[in-house]
Amino acid sequence: MRFKPNTLLSILVLLILAFTTLSVFIAKHPILPFDIKASLLVQKLQSSWMDKVMLAISFFGELPYSLLSVLVVAAIFYWQKFRREAFYISMVLFSGLIILGVKNIINRPRPTTFYVRLVEVNRFQSYPSGHVLSYVLFFGFLIILMRTLKQIPQTTRNTITYISAFLVIMIAPSRIYLGAHWLTDTIGGFLLGIICLFPLCYFYFRKKPVRDN
Repeated sequence: MRFKPNTLLSILVLLILAFTTLSVFIAKHPILPFDIKASLLVQKLQSSWMDKVMLAISFFGELPYSLLSVLVVAAIFYWQKFRREAFYISMVLFSGLIILGVKNIINRPRPTTFYVRLVEVNRFQSYPSGHVLSYVLFFGFLIILMRTLKQIPQTTRNTITYISAFLVIMIAPSRIYLGAHWLTDTIGGFLLGIICLFPLCYFYFRKKPVRDN
């Protein structure tokens, strides 16, 4: 399904407005009863094996593994002669600067043991979730590439798509379960991830060369 440029621009503007509104609200109200209830609801399902599963889901967002993951995937694309794709995948790394900038501006504290169970202790501020942003941007872009690069075997494309979609869907619940973020942190990370995905895809498709099959 293709969208007209004006439609895509309108969607982007709405996403930016939504993220800005949420960010201003969070800056003024860092602790929300709604967030606390959501965290306690998710953490009702706690168990030792669930802790390990949720930590595994979050693994690719932890430093330095998040950086290594992007570089390794970009290197694989480059090795397979998808050099343009490798370049745009590596651009995902710049999202780290964006997330740190926003975190410092909003300066929301992390959840504490006073409110929730902490499985994972984190540095830096809480809003927005860097894990959610990076997963939406990185794995979301991989999904788009798998739908675009018909030269890659279909089995490979489907496998990467399913794994990427699973991680994008599960990263927000995992961060809440681990006590690393509030629900609104993950919503902010998701919105910012989609916003960052727009220009990445725009420039990738703008002058995309035609490949021979």
